[in-house]
Amino acid sequence: MGKTYERIDGRLRSFIEAQPLFFTATAPLSGDGTVNLSPKGLRGSFAVLDELTVAYLDFAGSTAETVAHLRENGRITLMWCAFQGPPNIVRVHGRGEPVFRDDPRFGELLSHFPDIDPTAHGLRAIVVVTAELVRDSCGFAVPYLAYEGERELHAKRFSREDDASLSEYFSKKEHIATSLDGLPGLPLPLPPSTV
Repeated sequence: MGKTYERIDGRLRSFIEAQPLFFTATAPLSGDGTVNLSPKGLRGSFAVLDELTVAYLDFAGSTAETVAHLRENGRITLMWCAFQGPPNIVRVHGRGEPVFRDDPRFGELLSHFPDIDPTAHGLRAIVVVTAELVRDSCGFAVPYLAYEGERELHAKRFSREDDASLSEYFSKKEHIATSLDGLPGLPLPLPPSTV
């Protein structure tokens, strides 16, 4: 039986912070638009900011669907599954905002991620999510999976880039500046970092 939580704290917070993988789901307002579901990893790239606010680092990737959807309507759901230990699934339904590198809040938000070097991964934005509904469910059908470690390829690929070359890389890729459905995505060229 699922439970609704008023805040992200205690065992719920500990569970979320211990997971090496979570998923984000967003969609445009258009009924025939593309629903996006993305896996997020890299230990240290997620943080609980307070009892109703979480954030994660948005790194270089193949598209910018989440950013585009959040810029249009802000709706987002985050989900964590227990692949080890007691079965559990936690969802945070809320409103999200991409905070770009030139935003005055960027430096303070980045301080919540001390265990990861964002320059090695092509940091594009910090996504801040305010929870409106926090629920768990049984997760009885989620299989046991073993966490073996982080992949090194992302850091190896993007640590070679500086701001100028990263902007050039993004400008040549489809669905970075504009989403699959034609919504504004990542601002290009990349805004300069405030830190």
